Amino acid sequence: MIASFRNRALSRYWLKNDRSKIRPDWMPRLSQILQALEAAHKPEALDLPGLSFHRLRADQAGRFAVSVSRNWRITYGWDGENAIDVDLEDYHG
Repeated sequence: MIASFRNRALSRYWLKNDRSKIRPDWMPRLSQILQALEAAHKPEALDLPGLSFHRLRADQAGRFAVSVSRNWRITYGWDGENAIDVDLEDYHG
């Protein structure tokens, strides 16, 4: 289950279906990822074909990422059976 968000636009999209700050071409992909996170009981549950799941290192150690588009990723931490601090970011830039 998704317990918390870092990104306000992503939170509004997921919780209120507010699409105003989300790129329209990303919506299907974001919906797929967020649904998978909501159903997941461990971070590795998002190790699905096409999502490019990976653990982050260095200053983001303990977090995980899946690909949205080009350099953009959904990143998240994990606490028990919950995804926490879910973010949408370009951490390569």
